[in-house]
Amino acid sequence: TGSAWGDWANYTDSPLRAFESELGVQAPVGFWDPAGFTKDGNEKNFRRRRQTELKHGRIAMLATMGYITPEFSKWPGYLSPTLGIKFEDVPNGLAAISKVPAAGWAQMILWGAYCETSQDQSPGTAQAAGDFGWKVLTASDPAEKTKKLAAEIANGRLAMMAIIGMLLEVLGATGQITQTHLSGHLRANWAFRHQSVFGIQLASQRMVMRITSDVADRLN
Repeated sequence: TGSAWGDWANYTDSPLRAFESELGVQAPVGFWDPAGFTKDGNEKNFRRRRQTELKHGRIAMLATMGYITPEFSKWPGYLSPTLGIKFEDVPNGLAAISKVPAAGWAQMILWGAYCETSQDQSPGTAQAAGDFGWKVLTASDPAEKTKKLAAEIANGRLAMMAIIGMLLEVLGATGQITQTHLSGHLRANWAFRHQSVFGIQLASQRMVMRITSDVADRLN
């Protein structure tokens, strides 16, 4: 049908081609929208979804590191001096939900609310595009900056899959593994250590390093 319809490269005004040059369109998949969210070419909806993707990706990257890091080290001292809870007393993973005091969760929720409401994130603003003025990892060179922004999107997508996978591993585990993990005593039972979320985390880390390396090679 190619000869009948002409060269696809000439259909530059098609809604299907509207976002093919946006950040996040990367090899080997290219522009991938299996659900057809962008088929109408609506830029306003695309920007809103991109804003949401960036936000979820950043949260997922923090969540993934927060899930993995306590397996190796924890803060010294007390999480709650009043209740006598030390950081080392808080188990890893989902088991921590019931161990963190309500005041601690309230602080996290209030901080999240402050981050959401302290700056204007309406459409068209720099904040809506993910720029909150934190320039630690940016670059003055436009090409290098574009590369880093594309890497952020790719890493955020990977982190969303990683944290979902780790949470599902815990929720979907069966028998003694689940019971020991959710009760916060998985460290004490070495016989189940190789089947724990720790093993999944290490595998996720290896996968992250391989894919990040591959993406970096393709972007260079």
